[in-house]
Amino acid sequence: MSTIEGGMVCTNDDDLYQTIRMLRSHGMVRECSSEPTRRNFYKKYPDLNPDFIFAFPSYNVRSTEINAVIGLNQLPRLDANNQIRTRNLREFLGRLDPAKFQTDFAVDGSSNYAFTLVLKNPDNDLRDRVEATLRANRVEFRRGTSGGGNQLRQPYARKLLGEQAHRYPVTDHLHFYGWYIGNYPDLEFGRIGDLCDLLNKI
Repeated sequence: MSTIEGGMVCTNDDDLYQTIRMLRSHGMVRECSSEPTRRNFYKKYPDLNPDFIFAFPSYNVRSTEINAVIGLNQLPRLDANNQIRTRNLREFLGRLDPAKFQTDFAVDGSSNYAFTLVLKNPDNDLRDRVEATLRANRVEFRRGTSGGGNQLRQPYARKLLGEQAHRYPVTDHLHFYGWYIGNYPDLEFGRIGDLCDLLNKI
């Protein structure tokens, strides 16, 4: 479900809910909807302006009105669209060659916005041929799945945590040999089979 940018967190944990309310708005206590929580912060930090107590280092991730309008307009179609995405993903995994690609993902409860494509075994040559084939056929993809792969390899994480990437071999496998390809409700069902045939022939 698109809202241009943004998302939603659902929880039945009140403490987590209050924390998330603060995190979405610069970490400010005034965004908390719990009066007892706000009072506790005011009491603990009497030297601070109650309107500007920052409980967490955070950013502004509040949604805009236009994002909300677009999201609310799509809610009536959400369940049906999720069912289509799950059907598409099952078709994709069911048609892939399990000798080349991992196909045993848990799908129940999934509404994946992407087809997860992962080589079964490390193979640089096959990886390069997969990417060349996808590009040649104008199939958009992201290597390393949605987050660009192993985040421990990113500069910000290396500064904070040092060189730890090698400690997570499964994550590293996804980093080097995994991709995602868009899965959306309007995708023509027959094209999923065409994509799988293309990949299986590599």
